[in-house]
Amino acid sequence: MSPKGTASPLLSLESWRNFLRAYRRIPSMRWLVLGVGVGILAGLAASFFFLGVEYLRNLFLAQWAGYALPAPAGENLFHGPLHPHPRPWVIPCLLTGVGLLTGWLVSRFIPDTVHAGTDGTDAMIKAFHQQLGKIRARVPLIRGLMAMLTISTGGSAGQEGPISQIGAGLGAWISEKLGLSSRERRILLLAGAAGGLGAIFRAPLGGALTAIEVIYREDFEAEAILPSVLSSVVAYTIFAFIYGTEPILAVPPFRFHNPMELPFFAFLAAACAATGWLYVKTFQGLKYGVFARLRAKIGLVWTCGLGGLLMGTFGAFFPHVLSGGYGWLEQAIAGNLPLALMVAILFGKILATSVTIGSGLSGGMFAPALFVGGMTGGVVGNLAHRYFPETVMHPGSFVLVGMAAFFSGVANAPIGPLVMVCEITQGYGLLAPLMLASVVTLILGRRVSLYENQVHNKFESPAHTGDATLNVLEQLQVKDFYRPGRVTVLDERMTLKALTSVIAETNELNFPVRGKDDAITGILPLQDVRRVLYEDVLFDLVVVGDLMRRPASLHPNDDLYTALLKFVDTDYSQLPVLDVDDPTKVLGLLQRQDVFQAYSETIRKLKEED
Repeated sequence: MSPKGTASPLLSLESWRNFLRAYRRIPSMRWLVLGVGVGILAGLAASFFFLGVEYLRNLFLAQWAGYALPAPAGENLFHGPLHPHPRPWVIPCLLTGVGLLTGWLVSRFIPDTVHAGTDGTDAMIKAFHQQLGKIRARVPLIRGLMAMLTISTGGSAGQEGPISQIGAGLGAWISEKLGLSSRERRILLLAGAAGGLGAIFRAPLGGALTAIEVIYREDFEAEAILPSVLSSVVAYTIFAFIYGTEPILAVPPFRFHNPMELPFFAFLAAACAATGWLYVKTFQGLKYGVFARLRAKIGLVWTCGLGGLLMGTFGAFFPHVLSGGYGWLEQAIAGNLPLALMVAILFGKILATSVTIGSGLSGGMFAPALFVGGMTGGVVGNLAHRYFPETVMHPGSFVLVGMAAFFSGVANAPIGPLVMVCEITQGYGLLAPLMLASVVTLILGRRVSLYENQVHNKFESPAHTGDATLNVLEQLQVKDFYRPGRVTVLDERMTLKALTSVIAETNELNFPVRGKDDAITGILPLQDVRRVLYEDVLFDLVVVGDLMRRPASLHPNDDLYTALLKFVDTDYSQLPVLDVDDPTKVLGLLQRQDVFQAYSETIRKLKEED
């Protein structure tokens, strides 16, 4: 008997088995575990990325270049001594070096990412739609490191694009390690992106909603809501534990209380649609009309270097466009920027961001979009307050509404940015103007999209080409179609000589393989054995464990859609069906042709009923 107050080993083992059983059988439990896991990694990655950017930005821009740029309340981590004399030449030198290094690393190790899209967020969208949710580990690693250097040396780019790609890469990596299906891998990819956005923005709900809606123009990925919210909350919690819960911007408690302001917010929406069009067209014009042609002539390395030189030179003489720029947004909200300067910053930021990202340097378009939208709101709010002071009493509120409305228009994401601004302001006092401005901007700018890999809806996404069969196959279960009976199960230690005798006595094409504790550790297709079947010298040297492939199995309560995805992912013609309560017990085999036959017969019956 166990001592009082201590847990029994048997009880602990039974609890662990109950947990594994729930993980396998209850989808919400499965997504809870996966969402929390990817959220932990995304939160740690976002914390490290943020720390690196802030430290290096203070080192390069303040201590080396001598520039005292305003920092928002939530990003003022380091206070190193300024260089006594500003040295503008440091910035173009640094950015040129970062550009050359970026060009070399990308062309040497990840050349396919040159055409991945607008930024890291767009690359994540492309991976979801066109790459089965797969992201090579080196891609977010290189892009994230180069984005850190680009932003910290003054490049006009944001942290949100890189960290969404890093989070998505972590989700894809976990999926690969766990052998998840393509559908599950895509969902976990979005959960990782949501974790990165929720942490870096300090906006867990807004980050989750943005991740699942930004991949479409007119739709959102409903299946990813649960793991994305979990991942975002966990990542935000880790980030807040390290850096605190203070929002990025120090914002007064704005409240909407005068309905007469709504026409001015509608006008702001029209202005955001116009500047959004300019933002996207300027970026596309420089990226494809200038830098793509240069890249074809002089190569990626020199093109990125030239982009760094141009951005650095521009930023040295107009430091308002350097780096992320949230400090200037905070100044605009507080009413400390004159109208002419806000107009100059607005157009300067569009040009600076287009040069930085368009030339091939790493970074995000997300934060610059919020910056341009905020400055658009600052200009409109300043003008409205100047001519209608009794109606528009708080022009700073227009900055916040402009941020959400602008990004809603260029990214076709009406809900996430709106919620983000509510979380940044820590209240819903501006909810009505936020909703109005976001919807109007979205309608006016419906033909403009910042992200090249966005599709209109699920019907146009390669990720959902199987949805035509989804409703049918999800209603059918493995237990009604698999072939129960004795299955030949091999041992990892079985020699090739013993295996030849087993093969001669069975007609099976795929053999489950047992390892330690009788667990199924792999599958051995017969076709893999044929290449060594007649090599007599290997009979006692090669064992089954050397020949087997990765494991894949089903349970009786799984639906046939899950089975179909596993057949596609593994290319096996047969899959073992395991007992839910005893995963070492093989109940029978499900053949690939059984799934096709079940689908065909069900479709035929449905047509007859119609």
